Amino acid sequence: MDNSMTENTKLPIPFACDTLTEIIAQSAKEILAAAVKAEAQQWISERGHLLDEQGHRLVVANGYLPERQILTGIGPVSIQQPRIEDRRPAGQREKLNRRILPPYLRRTNSIDEAIPWMYLYGVSTNDMGDSLKALLGPAIEHLSPTTVSRLISKWQVEYANWNQRSLADQRYVYIWADGVYFNIRIGDDDAACILVVLGVTTEGKKEILAIADGFRESQQSWQAVLLDLKSRGLEAPKLAIGDGAMGFWAALEEVYPSTRHQRCWLHKTLNVLNYLPKNLHGQAKDKMHQITMAENRENAVKALELLVQTYQAKYPKAAECLNKDRETLLTFYDFPAEHWVHIRTTNPIESIFSTVRLRHDKTRNNGSRKACLAMVFKLGRSAERGFQRLNGSERMADVWAGVKFENGVKIQAA
Repeated sequence: MDNSMTENTKLPIPFACDTLTEIIAQSAKEILAAAVKAEAQQWISERGHLLDEQGHRLVVANGYLPERQILTGIGPVSIQQPRIEDRRPAGQREKLNRRILPPYLRRTNSIDEAIPWMYLYGVSTNDMGDSLKALLGPAIEHLSPTTVSRLISKWQVEYANWNQRSLADQRYVYIWADGVYFNIRIGDDDAACILVVLGVTTEGKKEILAIADGFRESQQSWQAVLLDLKSRGLEAPKLAIGDGAMGFWAALEEVYPSTRHQRCWLHKTLNVLNYLPKNLHGQAKDKMHQITMAENRENAVKALELLVQTYQAKYPKAAECLNKDRETLLTFYDFPAEHWVHIRTTNPIESIFSTVRLRHDKTRNNGSRKACLAMVFKLGRSAERGFQRLNGSERMADVWAGVKFENGVKIQAA
C-alpha cells in the first residue's frame, strides 16, 4: 500500500485535550479500577472457606500488579490490578480468569476496529499511528506500523479459517446479497468490489455467510461465491434479497433455482429517480412508499400501475424501470407480514458498511486483496455482535417448512 496520503483520504479530525476530556478519562480510570477490584474480591470471597490449620485464609489479596496502560476510545488509561496470592499446594492452586482486563489486552475493541475503517478509507499502515494520535493523544506507543501489520496478518488467518467453516448444521431462511465498493483500490483494479452475503437462521438470527472479492458483481463472481456456500453445506434459502445486479440473479438461478427473488426497493427507488427531474423526486418517493407500505398485494399493484401511468408519457424510462420488475418487487407479500420490513431492501448489508460504502473518489492508495478482505471481515464480525433478531422470529420455522402465506398472513389448512 502506498505510504503517501492523498487529498481524497478522509483522516480523523484532531482535537485538543481539554478539561472535559481529562475528566472523562479520569472517570473511566476510576470505574475500571473499581470493576477489576470487585472482580478480584468476588473471586477471593468465593474461596473464603479455604483455611490453613491456624484458620488463616489461603486465597488473599496481596498488593497490586504493575501498572498497565490500555488504549481506549478516549485515549490511554492506566490501571493497576489487585495481586492475588494462592497459598495452597502447587497442585491445588487456581488462577483468576480475568474477564474485564485479560492479561493480553492492550487495546479495547474500539481501537482495533478503528484500524479496518482507516484502511478501507485508504489510510496506509504507516500513517495509522499518526492518525490515531490525532484522535487519542500522543501517548499511543503500541500502534507502530509493525504492530498494525501484525494485526492485519492475524486477521487474514482468522478470515481464511472463517471462510472454510461448515454451514451444514444450520438452515438459512432468507439471504441478502450486495456488492460493497470501498474508497480504496484492491490491487490494481478499480472495478473490484467486495461481495457480501448475509443470512438469517430459522431462529431469526442474522449471520454473515460470505465475504469475497469480485469483479463488477459479475455472474461469474457471484456464482463462485454461491457455489462455495453450497459446497460448505448451505441449503437453498427460501428467499434472496438483492439489488438490480443481473449477475447475482443469474448466478442464483444456476446454483439455487428454487430460491425466490425479492428486488430491493431502496435500489429500485434510486434507479427510478435517476430518470426523473429533481423537482419530481419528492413526489415520486412518496408514491413509491405507498406501494411498499400497501396493506396487500392488490393495493400495491394498483398503486404501482397508477405510478407507471403517471410517468409513461413524459418519462417512459422511469415507468419502464419500475414496471419491468413488478413481480420480484412484490414477492414479499408471500411471506409473513412481520418480516416485510426486513426483506423489502438490502438495508441489513447497507447498514453494516454504510460509513465507508463509497462508489466514487477512490484513493490512489493500493490495498492488497488479502488485507482488504481481512478488514471487511473484521468489521463485519464486529457488526454481528450488535445484530438483533428479526421481528416475528417465531415465523421463521414456518417459512422454512414451506407454510404458505398470503398478504403476510398464514394460510390455514382446510
